[in-house]
Amino acid sequence: MQRIYEPEHLHEGELLLGMLASEGIQAHLVGRDLLGAVGHLPVSGLLGIVVDDEQVERALALISAYNAALPVDGDEPDSIPDVLVC
Repeated sequence: MQRIYEPEHLHEGELLLGMLASEGIQAHLVGRDLLGAVGHLPVSGLLGIVVDDEQVERALALISAYNAALPVDGDEPDSIPDVLVC
């Protein structure tokens, strides 16, 4: 298994796990249990997404596409620009 990505927060990690699972990639979010110790541990680098070695390239491509995604015109509220409405 390889650590391929460090999500900014738990919600992003969970979102990416779901996205990868929907594409048939089994991934794990490591460090989730360490979040309760914030204040005693470094703030960054606690969370990491890990996948099997043979799924690394595909998982990285999907996460890159996720990070490059832009809102579609008309899908954002006027009061909060650059926010997607799901």
